[in-house]
Amino acid sequence: MPPVFRFAPSPNGLLHLGHAYSALLNFDRAREAGGRLLLRIEDIDATRCRPEFEAAIYEDIAWLGIAWETPVRRQSEHLAEYRTALEKLSALGLVYPAFESRAEIARLVTAREADGPWPRDPDGAPLYPGHAKSLTDDERARLIASGAPYALRLDMAAACGVAGLSWNELGEGPGGERGTVPARPETWGDVILARKETPTSYHLSVVVDDALQGVSEVVRGQDLFHATSVHRLLQALLGLPQPAYRHHGLIRDGEGRKLSKSDRSTGLRELRAAGMTPAGIRQLVGLG
Repeated sequence: MPPVFRFAPSPNGLLHLGHAYSALLNFDRAREAGGRLLLRIEDIDATRCRPEFEAAIYEDIAWLGIAWETPVRRQSEHLAEYRTALEKLSALGLVYPAFESRAEIARLVTAREADGPWPRDPDGAPLYPGHAKSLTDDERARLIASGAPYALRLDMAAACGVAGLSWNELGEGPGGERGTVPARPETWGDVILARKETPTSYHLSVVVDDALQGVSEVVRGQDLFHATSVHRLLQALLGLPQPAYRHHGLIRDGEGRKLSKSDRSTGLRELRAAGMTPAGIRQLVGLG
């Protein structure tokens, strides 16, 4: 079977040099390995994803000279598949609803930190500090029936009964990690798997998509290196195959910050309008 790669942008803004780098790396790896390149549109965030941004993705990566297989998988068209995976985790007793708003969680963290630093996940966000796991079934049912918003969280302490998880790192982590990397999903706490209005999250949908599409090598930025621990755990819990991972360095601005879709100076559209060529983009990202 030929190896399968994927480029999976979100249509919540215009692509920049960082996206071009990741897309070109996937394209180059697929060609070198005699493999297939898929394009996936990660559009589960209905409040930020827009059709014009999706159309711009197709135009920009085609301009770069990248070819991909069709049809394109759009996550918004596959919510039932994510719901099925969530139901499987729920049947294992690993999912619970949490009803605190972001503001309430922030207040809880502030209160906890009166006694010392509260633990953070690898991205720097505080771990979930609430007590939703201790609610009775009747209390949960009453809150849900009242229409209260909620997030469905993974009971990480219960889920981490899976032992010995790791992944094969073909690239390099931010700390120089290579080869067999041990997974540490517990550092993320009780991550969100879905919300009341959306039956999935990035963590859940990405592992389901990669499995259903037969992705064998995930090429993506080092900003997602630590999230691989959560993905390996979900793959193990759901009985999904494990791809190899190749994390790459990030393209940063002059001050060393990760590029943003709002940074017009590195946007592909602006660079193209200024006369930049696809070959020039390759030079800018170090793939000349």
